[in-house]
Amino acid sequence: MSKKMWDKNFEQNEYIYGSEPNAFIKEKAYLLKSRSRVACFAEGEGRNAVFLAELGHDVTAYDQSEVGLNKARDLAGETGVSIETVTSDLTHAVPPKEIYDAAVMVFGHVPRESQKFLVDNMLQSLKPGGLLLMEVYSEAQLQYNTGGPPSRELLYDPEQVLHWLRPHFCPYFYCGEADRVEGTKHTGVGHVIQVVVKKKLVK
Repeated sequence: MSKKMWDKNFEQNEYIYGSEPNAFIKEKAYLLKSRSRVACFAEGEGRNAVFLAELGHDVTAYDQSEVGLNKARDLAGETGVSIETVTSDLTHAVPPKEIYDAAVMVFGHVPRESQKFLVDNMLQSLKPGGLLLMEVYSEAQLQYNTGGPPSRELLYDPEQVLHWLRPHFCPYFYCGEADRVEGTKHTGVGHVIQVVVKKKLVK
């Protein structure tokens, strides 16, 4: 999905995915150590970044859409917190290596051929022992019609996701139904993949 398309989506006055954090991120945020340095990838309008900043973390939001990130900064200001934003297409660009304590990605709709590159980017941005929290729609989401792109090539194969996460430690992996009401774009029961991954320690 192109930068131009995302800019157009985010130009709407409302937060198209809502201003509240994703339920999975909210549920698993307790896993992050106090005052972690966190990167939120494919962060769009900033709902998860702002939530994590409210918890006291040092947060950087990455997205290819400057329009979305402008709204993220606005949301942070309205909430009384500060976040850093970086305009970058991480299906091509590479973030700094091993500087974050945690990485978060929610519904990063990227083409199948770019998905592994994005996951690798997130993992390499983590310090050894850092955490990756991720929720995406699985290929089965096509049967639900409750959100996400209408193309299998922009959805995720759970077996491939597991393969990409090796050889890191994966204490939590879920593939199945979840109810999501997030703005106008995610409304109802869908089929998701959720992961918590701890980056392997250097031997």
